[in-house]
Amino acid sequence: MSKLFSPLTFRDLTLKNRVFVSPMCQYSCDLDGLATPWHLAHLGRMAMGGASLVFTEAAAVTPVGRISPHDLGIWSDAHALALAPITDFIKSTGAVAGIQLAHAGRKGSTEVPWRGGQAVTKEQGGYTPVAPSAVAFSPTYPTPEALTADGIARVVDAFAAAAKRAVAAGFEVIELHAAHGYLIHQFLSPLINQRDDAWGGDFDGRTKLAIDVTAAVRSALPHGIPLFVRISATDWVDGGWDLAQSVRLAAKLRELGVDLVDCSSGGAVPNAKIPTALGYQVKFAETVKREVGIATGAVGMITGAEQAEAILTSNQADAVLLARALLHEPNWPLHAAAQLGDDVAWPKPFERAKKIESAR
Repeated sequence: MSKLFSPLTFRDLTLKNRVFVSPMCQYSCDLDGLATPWHLAHLGRMAMGGASLVFTEAAAVTPVGRISPHDLGIWSDAHALALAPITDFIKSTGAVAGIQLAHAGRKGSTEVPWRGGQAVTKEQGGYTPVAPSAVAFSPTYPTPEALTADGIARVVDAFAAAAKRAVAAGFEVIELHAAHGYLIHQFLSPLINQRDDAWGGDFDGRTKLAIDVTAAVRSALPHGIPLFVRISATDWVDGGWDLAQSVRLAAKLRELGVDLVDCSSGGAVPNAKIPTALGYQVKFAETVKREVGIATGAVGMITGAEQAEAILTSNQADAVLLARALLHEPNWPLHAAAQLGDDVAWPKPFERAKKIESAR
């Protein structure tokens, strides 16, 4: 069997392979943040395609933590109830349901991308975002309010409460979103965090929110539930958050009981020059894995079965997370298994198509 289709165990959970569905914003909720039939169809289809772990999009832990008014939320029990049928369906396919807990920070209260992504008014469902400092992401984004100490404490509590709701809804993996210029990353990056109190300044200050949220969520979870953290390993800007700091943070996360670091990059500031290419972020997963001794996930422009297999067999990462490749072809894992010579189970209603695949 290939490495890509070998099982992977975290705590009490064993995943059937190492293909994970990366969190992908859908911007398809009504203004209440509740999951809709779109989410059931989208996430369910991904599970049917053979991935072992299917993550939701970023789920906001507070109403103002949404990127747009149409984002998914998990700040109330009603949100958990709306998500429960989705986790039930994912589990019925043999896959595992994961959820990414998030807070958009200063990137909140913006329009969906296909409508321009600019700030939205309160009449359009908008709200006042919060951030470490009162500095907007760009001239077209809203200016946030700087969080007070009490506000930061409420954010930490909101993440922990959301984690408990997620478990009640049937999610078996929790991921914290500390990447892509959203709230936790905003505190990490010296390009954004201008605070001079306990949550700013040096490395320990800028990482305090990430550490506090991680500790609170780990404490809120049953021991057997794995906890992942997605980071932006670099801001791609001189003087910003970088790989060396990511390694230091990952070491702290490991001590707190984090099971995997999901290594992405960028998103902090709009002027970053990101040299995108096939597998351009794999080196970050490799470095964190080697230097810290923690499991890592590689993500970003991973498109082919042989490419994914090479990442794993060369010990650059423990799993691969796919996004656009799966939007293009939800059956990517089933096709990849055939290309690598692995005989994996297809959903019973799909089995007639498996014969076509094997004949290619």
